[in-house]
Amino acid sequence: MRAQVVLFDGFDPLDVIGPYETLTAGGIRTELVTTEGPREVPAGMDLLSLRATAQLDPDAGLVVVPGAAALQDDETFALLSKAATTIGPVLKATSATIATVCGGSLLLAMTGLIKGRNATTNHLGLQALDRLGVNAIRARIVDDGDLVTAAGVSSGIDLGLHLVEREAGAQKALEVEALFAHERRGTAWRVA
Repeated sequence: MRAQVVLFDGFDPLDVIGPYETLTAGGIRTELVTTEGPREVPAGMDLLSLRATAQLDPDAGLVVVPGAAALQDDETFALLSKAATTIGPVLKATSATIATVCGGSLLLAMTGLIKGRNATTNHLGLQALDRLGVNAIRARIVDDGDLVTAAGVSSGIDLGLHLVEREAGAQKALEVEALFAHERRGTAWRVA
C-alpha cells in the first residue's frame, strides 16, 4: 500500500506528522503531497513548512487529509474551504481509502464528498460537520470502511495506528505503539 498525506497552505503540522510517522513506522510507504506537485508548503500560524515531494494521486491506496491551523474559527474555515477547492476535485475521482485528522473531515464535507457518511472531527466542529450533511459521531476514531476519520489534533497517531492495524495487523500496530511509547486512546467507532 502507498499512502499520501496531503499538504495545503495553512495545514496543521500535528495533523500531518502524527499519521505520517506512524504509517511509516508501520512499514507503509508514505509521502507528503500537494495537488500541484512538489513544493514547500507553509503550515498555519507560521509554525513551520514542510516539503511535498509528489503530486496527489487519486489512485494511491490511502490518502490522509489534515485540518488547518489558525487562531480564529473563521480563519480555520477559510483555510479549509480554500483547500477544498483544489483537493476535492482530485478526491472525487479516487478509489483510495480516505482518512482525515481533525478538520480534514470538514474539508471533505465542504466538497460534498462525505455527505450522509459517518465521520468525526474536533469536538468544536461536530455541529458544523452535522450541518454539512455528515452523520457526526463523537468518537476519537470513526471507521466507515473507505472513510476513516479522527477527532482532535492529537488523534493523528491513533489514526495512524488504526490504519497500520487494518493494513499490517494488530502485532505491527502494537510494535509501533511500543516504539512510540504511546497507548491508543478511545475505542474506534465502526460501521456494522
